[in-house]
Amino acid sequence: MASINKRGEGQWQAKIRKKGYKTISKTFPTKAKAEQWTRLVESEMDRGIFMSTAEAENTLLSELLTQYANEVAPTKKSGDNIKYRLNLLDKALGHLVLAAITPGTVKEFRDYRLETVKNETVRKDILLLGRVLKVAQKEWDIYLPRGNPVESIAIPPKGKARDRRLEAGEEEELTQAAEQYGGNIKVLIQLAIETGARRGELQALRWENIKLNNRTATFIDTKNGDDRTIPLSSKAIRIFKSLPRQITGQVFPMRADAITKAFIRVCKRAEIKDLRLHDLRHEATSRFFEMGLSIMEVSSITGHKDLAMLKRYTHLRAEDLASKLN
Repeated sequence: MASINKRGEGQWQAKIRKKGYKTISKTFPTKAKAEQWTRLVESEMDRGIFMSTAEAENTLLSELLTQYANEVAPTKKSGDNIKYRLNLLDKALGHLVLAAITPGTVKEFRDYRLETVKNETVRKDILLLGRVLKVAQKEWDIYLPRGNPVESIAIPPKGKARDRRLEAGEEEELTQAAEQYGGNIKVLIQLAIETGARRGELQALRWENIKLNNRTATFIDTKNGDDRTIPLSSKAIRIFKSLPRQITGQVFPMRADAITKAFIRVCKRAEIKDLRLHDLRHEATSRFFEMGLSIMEVSSITGHKDLAMLKRYTHLRAEDLASKLN
């Protein structure tokens, strides 16, 4: 049963009470619009297809982002990065109620971000927004009247894959600068090149997972969610033997972000430009192929499950391949 009451100048409140549904109400500027809304809602209720938009109209995106940060982000390997991006989304769009987030809203956010950051960054921001709204629909029972707006817009294409490798002399310069810098960054750089391990895998490595007699190291709960045991080169063995044992059992008692900051400072000291810590994983992967290892052998070391992704990391030097053609 619907009722319509005047609440003030230009305010008509429509209220619908129907068995099997929560009482819903909405205010309109004219009586005609209120009547039109009640007819539509009652018709949908009679046909069993009515979905309440009340939560979408009364929930701010900032509330949803906070819930995602508290409940979902901690379960992800990249939780800290996700929280950083959620904070950016909150600053830009958090003041909007969910029902007000349209494809046009997301397009405006996309174009604004593209003015200052690269395609890949904007792509990740928008895809995260889409995941948050998808979880709201599927897990938190929030009906979005226009559906997920991210699904209706063009998302920036993936950026060109980095193919940065160490140039002649850079490894020596990097090692020398790291030695002058001090701490563990020198051996971390060397092990990254020898093992192809990710930053987080090296940072989380424990002595109990290194078997020098077997020439193996095991990375626990990696980015792919699996444990991975890799073979150790002779150089990697020598490096591990030279390291002092920590009472905590951790091989490198450093935070992951501290490793990155140290690497950036070392590159600056060595006057090496446009080199990222993750590029050393790319360098190691390429070297494995240049040694003659098969794609499956390299995959077992690096942990790449998608072989197409592994090919993206593989850039063999033309001059090295030329020698094989003679």
